[in-house]
Amino acid sequence: MFYNVDLDSRLMLGTAQYPSPEVLRAAIAASGAGVITVSLRREGREGADFRAILAESGARILPNTAGCHTVREAVTTAQMAREVFGTAWIKLEVIGHADTLQPDPFALVEAARILSADGFEVFPYTTEDLIVGERLIEAGCRVLMPWGAPIGSGQGLRNRAGLASMRAHFPDVPLVVDAGIGTPSQAMAAMEMGFDAVLLNTAVAMARDPVAMARAFGQAVAAGRIACQAGLMPQREMAVASTPVFGMAELV
Repeated sequence: MFYNVDLDSRLMLGTAQYPSPEVLRAAIAASGAGVITVSLRREGREGADFRAILAESGARILPNTAGCHTVREAVTTAQMAREVFGTAWIKLEVIGHADTLQPDPFALVEAARILSADGFEVFPYTTEDLIVGERLIEAGCRVLMPWGAPIGSGQGLRNRAGLASMRAHFPDVPLVVDAGIGTPSQAMAAMEMGFDAVLLNTAVAMARDPVAMARAFGQAVAAGRIACQAGLMPQREMAVASTPVFGMAELV
């Protein structure tokens, strides 16, 4: 549950870089995504088509502050997005490093505090740093979105130990793995670890067949969630026979 909203799907899908509006429309439908993320940009002639795709998807819209590098940029973009899309939800990005697109933790917390006080329901894009997570919660965030790896890298869960520690440290906070997911198996792994959702874009948009890939990610996220709830078997140092020795035939 994210800000008291239950979602039918735990896949969050981005809308950038698709080869055509038709492919985007089909990919959203195939994925079954519960949330669609969108950036605030100037609209050209294709703007009406894009808005129609969003409206017919039935998914929850999560505007983002992608491309913002300062608190002022992020806050202003969020305020405009609220007016345009009619939602208090905002995925907050405040980028601090040009190469890795790692968030600036200090600016991120400050922007989160300002937006939360202004009535926004903030989804902060952060790292797996526990202290930053604590500060974001104190700033008013009720969701955290740690990266799996740098945006668009496809490296997957680069710091599994750190992500596992974050899951254990914030047992009651919805956590979404955001960025760096490149394959359905990586998305499934995040869900098996107990994360509440996965957000991705490039892995679907840039696939040879985005529609098929979107369907694969939707199924992987669902399967990972079921597996987590079912209870994964623990890893063992030694082999343990699954077939009992008792009752075997005695050879003489």
